[in-house]
Amino acid sequence: MSDTPTTIDGEPSQPTSAGWNDAAELHKCEDGGGLFHRLKTIRRGTLAELISFVLTLPEEDQGDYAIQKEGDHQMRIGEIRNLSRRADFPARAH
Repeated sequence: MSDTPTTIDGEPSQPTSAGWNDAAELHKCEDGGGLFHRLKTIRRGTLAELISFVLTLPEEDQGDYAIQKEGDHQMRIGEIRNLSRRADFPARAH
């Protein structure tokens, strides 16, 4: 279920949150074959927990990971970092 309600015309309104408590999986991207090539699930948790975890990794390794949020939304390091900078990002889960 999305945290983004729609308006009466079916247009999405501004999101009230990023879905910080939505279920998500952390994947390691391997072999340089793109995001879908040999994805390995490393851990599961909430979106906020996984963003916090990725940001604890050495900066040069962070780009090797992607977060798969429920609803088939995949996030690479640029989006992960942008979400962590949001004013409503919860305190680190770790």
